[in-house]
Amino acid sequence: MSLPLTSRNPDLARLVQDGYELAILHNHLVITGVPYVNSKGEVRLGTLVSDMGSISGDVTASPVQQHVAMWAGEYPCDSEGKPHEKLRHASGDQTLGPNLTVNHSFSNKPHDGYRDYYHKMRTYVAMIERHAQAIDPNVTARTHRFIESDDPNSPFHYPDTASGRIGITNVMRKLELARVGIFGVGGTGSYVLDLVAKTPVREIAIFDGDTFLQHNAFRAPGAPSADQLRELPAKVDYLAGIYSRMHRGIVPHAFAIAEDTIDKIGTLDFAFVCMDPGTPKRLLVEYLERNGIPFVDVGMGIELIDDKLTGLVRVTTSTPEMRDHIRQPGRVSFKDGGKDNIYAKNIQIADLNALNAALAVIRWKKHFGFYADLGREHHANFAVNGNAIVNEDKT
Repeated sequence: MSLPLTSRNPDLARLVQDGYELAILHNHLVITGVPYVNSKGEVRLGTLVSDMGSISGDVTASPVQQHVAMWAGEYPCDSEGKPHEKLRHASGDQTLGPNLTVNHSFSNKPHDGYRDYYHKMRTYVAMIERHAQAIDPNVTARTHRFIESDDPNSPFHYPDTASGRIGITNVMRKLELARVGIFGVGGTGSYVLDLVAKTPVREIAIFDGDTFLQHNAFRAPGAPSADQLRELPAKVDYLAGIYSRMHRGIVPHAFAIAEDTIDKIGTLDFAFVCMDPGTPKRLLVEYLERNGIPFVDVGMGIELIDDKLTGLVRVTTSTPEMRDHIRQPGRVSFKDGGKDNIYAKNIQIADLNALNAALAVIRWKKHFGFYADLGREHHANFAVNGNAIVNEDKT
């Protein structure tokens, strides 16, 4: 399957979102950890199983005629230990596949049949567990235990239950891009990575030739240990080590952008430019423009005045449809320092780095239709002292 069944099917996704311990084994839908009462009046845990015959490719159909469910465990009883005869269909061990053997089958058919697998499984679970809850109100099949990803091709090590839980799985698919690049991961870029790593981009390529030093720890997400800092890791390796725990496609590139490395970048669907002004940024921007790659450039101009910090946080967007504005005054700077360079002091604060990253990621998501975009601005400044965002360069 190109995508996990739980992502393709809202009924299965709802089971995961509700916290059931769901698995798909040998074309069977399996929910483990279902509380029930045995003949001795004891609360035990069993497994509810349904054949997945009502499925086309990787999309489930309504199991209207497929009302029988199976059970691994002792026969479930009511709170007094009397067998739940209304459910009884047949008994006898049946092996459905390796590590999947059932002991009983149930038959409970609503008048109009089951609408989907959520309706079917939820109905059977409720009929069984309510008797266990009469003995122990704290038991539940909705354990919310960790679930492995059921798709080896997923960019995540485990399913994105957050998107499904709030009903935006289809919207999130708009971000299923092949490859996104983040250039510079010392401050703002590290927060960009934090946010992009929670999206289904297939590969997130991070580029930076610097070492992760002690001062970086105070303007990047997370909390490195003293031992980690003593190792002087490359920024990209340190961050890839963190976010690869969740996302399978974090690819570090520990080199600086220069004339002899620019052709190592490769193809990108989008780029986040989080580098200081200078010749490397100019080389990168020219490369992105030459290859038709849309990008967001970020920057901060923060000054210390009267013992207070003030200044601007900037997000400038460049797409194949709109490029020329980035070289206008106050947009993207390519200067290699000097008195006119607003970034020369390079004052960076973690909260402003995080804000800069959030604004850039929102702009990226708007570009691909994740968020509504009425303004279509390609340049925005947040003024720290006035708490105001000014949008310019609209299409």
